Amino acid sequence: MAKRRKLQAPTADDLDKIEAEFRSETSSRLNPAAAPIAQVAADAAAQSVADPKAREEAARNKADAERLKEAEAAGLVIHEIPLSDIMDDAMIRDRVSITEEELTELKLSIAAHGLRLPIEVFERAKDGQGPRYGLLSGYRRYRAFRDLLELTENAKYKTIKAIVRDPDAMGGSYVAMVEENEVRASLSHFERGRIAVVAANQGAFANTEAAVDSLFASASKSKRSKVRSFALIFEELGDLLQFPESLKEREGLRLANALRQGAEKRIRELLGSGQRVSTPEEEWGLIEAALGEVEAQPKDKSRGGRPSGRPIPPVGWVGNDTLRLSSGVVLQKQVDSQGYLIRLTGQPVDAATVDAAMIELQRLFEAQ
Repeated sequence: MAKRRKLQAPTADDLDKIEAEFRSETSSRLNPAAAPIAQVAADAAAQSVADPKAREEAARNKADAERLKEAEAAGLVIHEIPLSDIMDDAMIRDRVSITEEELTELKLSIAAHGLRLPIEVFERAKDGQGPRYGLLSGYRRYRAFRDLLELTENAKYKTIKAIVRDPDAMGGSYVAMVEENEVRASLSHFERGRIAVVAANQGAFANTEAAVDSLFASASKSKRSKVRSFALIFEELGDLLQFPESLKEREGLRLANALRQGAEKRIRELLGSGQRVSTPEEEWGLIEAALGEVEAQPKDKSRGGRPSGRPIPPVGWVGNDTLRLSSGVVLQKQVDSQGYLIRLTGQPVDAATVDAAMIELQRLFEAQ
């Protein structure tokens, strides 16, 4: 039978020794450098409860950060961006030219009063190639700052106030640019047509028709029709015209109508003949000479047409007041106390064709 071991109660010295060892081990485990996660959480909670001001400040900072993030996303934050970080030709501009007089006036204003309206930029693809931002609107202001920096070498012109936009698509960038310039200073007829063609060619829109509808969505149907006429002029003659912005509305509509009738070849022959023109009037004289030749020829009835599948109405006079044309247009003569009226109806009739008809009537009555 095994002999049982007799237990002895620890002495006072033994208890002191055990207590010292316990305190030493506990102190080591509670060292912040080696504290367990539960102890860290407890300490943080205790500090949070013990310091309400710190907790309030942290909540306020978080709310401020959220508001700043929302403001930046909405384009409400103005940044100071170095000119060197902006690519001014990231988009084809809608403005064809800027006069030195306009630019000088703007530079004097900025030098005297500072920049009152920030430019707008968009962040380019983050591929590390070229400037970080592309210029969206404010090209004249950007140019003025760049010229002032070169002229004065003043460090204050090295950066410019800018709002960073985030267009949903490339087309949105063009719309924003056109809207900004239309509000600030109305674009010329040719500039409107040109930017529609350029935007379509760069893939921002499916075609020129879609570009006009999107870029000038708030314009009337008649105005969009005129934009399409000047877009046609840019497409057919933009490489030869020296003074396209000087084209008046009626001149442009007459020219577009002639281009639709096949006058492009003859007009290009005259414009490219080598005859020097130094004024808008001289250039229009060459164009008008070609228009006179084209307009004197019989109309090409093969152009245009009506939707298929519909019954063809009788062509010719219906009574004494109504004339039906083979194109589907109906002319109705009316008379009242103030004179004669001609009403034009039918699917082919739009603002552009009415303007062209007015020009034909002008030629008819002025020739008498």
